[in-house]
Amino acid sequence: MEHNVLNEDELDDWLIESIKLYDDLHVFELQETTQVIEWTGEKSVCVAGCKSVSRNEILELALPQRLYSKQNQGLCPERDFKVVHGGFSDRPISCLKHIRGTRILVSSGPPDSSLQLWQIGADGSDVIKPLHCIHNKEHTKNWSRIATSDSGSPCVLHGSKVKDIQVTDLESKKAVYSLDTDNTDSVSSLELLSKDEFLLCSGKGHLWLADMRQPGSLATPCTLLPQGEGLHWCMGLRNRLSESDAASSRVARLSSFGHVLVTDMRDASSPLCQAKLNLSCDSSDYNIMTVTWAPALDDCLAVSGFNGKVHIYNTKSWIPTFTEEEPLFIHKGHAIAEGPGDRSSAVVTTHVWHPWKPRTLLSAATNGSLHVWDWIDQKMES
Repeated sequence: MEHNVLNEDELDDWLIESIKLYDDLHVFELQETTQVIEWTGEKSVCVAGCKSVSRNEILELALPQRLYSKQNQGLCPERDFKVVHGGFSDRPISCLKHIRGTRILVSSGPPDSSLQLWQIGADGSDVIKPLHCIHNKEHTKNWSRIATSDSGSPCVLHGSKVKDIQVTDLESKKAVYSLDTDNTDSVSSLELLSKDEFLLCSGKGHLWLADMRQPGSLATPCTLLPQGEGLHWCMGLRNRLSESDAASSRVARLSSFGHVLVTDMRDASSPLCQAKLNLSCDSSDYNIMTVTWAPALDDCLAVSGFNGKVHIYNTKSWIPTFTEEEPLFIHKGHAIAEGPGDRSSAVVTTHVWHPWKPRTLLSAATNGSLHVWDWIDQKMES
């Protein structure tokens, strides 16, 4: 079993090796653990605390300007990140989404399924200001998953269970769509495919495709999934070039046992390819399990939430039957950032890809570390 906390010699080795591993690597220490990294602009992201029951920071950070330099920058000091706007939430923030084209954020977190709306830079200030709450059609004790619309009137898709899923128009604050089902499966992931369709992944790994133009329309692809006690699933959707680009609606489902199934939504009855990932698991929190597709790098996906590392995989050579696959790259920096004297295990809480820089990601961990890194594909270099 691999270990996340490395000794002093390994730390020194990694710092030297990082010159060969990264075109760029910036490190920052947050005051609070964050479970969210949300893009709010080309050079800014929002992070938010997820631990305190009464006072959690929500911050908009400007990314290091040196990140956009073509020169090899190596390690950069934490001052390269700048706090632009900030505020406080009276509850933990477990999910955070930006409404594209606006300065509005939508968040959710314990102790219930309601949503909180925020204004970034309200009245020209440096404050992230709370606006109001949105409640689900059924009040539950589980926090809601969220997806936001990129087109048309600003709206948000949200819910914690399949039967509670609804779409709320943010201008009128009224529900404009809700699922007609009594299914009580938990929701692990939500994605709006277009202004009319959305995709839902349950904690059991089932995909639900809904067409909001047809009330009651809900299709569940019958993919045969690996079984096991305590197995939990989440999904990541490959970015689409346009709403009509059906071929790019490719979904990767990740299980807590390290299974990955890649599905084309035109034929979701059987996977395009699948793999078993060799991941040591240092976390029992399924909510931080994350799988994402690279928006500017074909067939690559990133996996985190199991330990203190982010694993990058190239799915191009994967086949329809389960085989064990090795990562293309592993970012180990969060585990190493603990230092040799800290024997606890950091776990990566979330990661996101840069929208257009092919190999640049941001990631955060339970030890408060926030990294932005541009990794080198050693196979291409050799």
